[in-house]
Amino acid sequence: MKDNKVQKRQSRKRRVRFKIYGTTECPRISVFSSNKHIFVQIIDDTTGKTLVSASDYEKGAKKIVGTKTEVARQIGMTLGQRAKMKNIKKAVFDRGGKLYHGRVQAVAESVRESGLEF
Repeated sequence: MKDNKVQKRQSRKRRVRFKIYGTTECPRISVFSSNKHIFVQIIDDTTGKTLVSASDYEKGAKKIVGTKTEVARQIGMTLGQRAKMKNIKKAVFDRGGKLYHGRVQAVAESVRESGLEF
């Protein structure tokens, strides 16, 4: 029996998460994108806590206009600025089973531009 689209993405997600693990010194940047919104978090997997988060679903981010890729780019910049305030300089990038293009790539590039290394 063939796997459907959701099962294939979950399989890719598990494969990526098996290789990527966020520590206190180098946390994990997790990206989730639905059809309308994008959510990005910086997670410390040793304690299981979210250190910093940003999404276009927040109160202040509702004013962001443009295409979904442009919104994702601005959310990445917001996350990078919040990470700087928490003294996070390095992180690993978790694309969450999605392909590295479009909104996921826009988030990654804008986080890098804001000063985070990964």
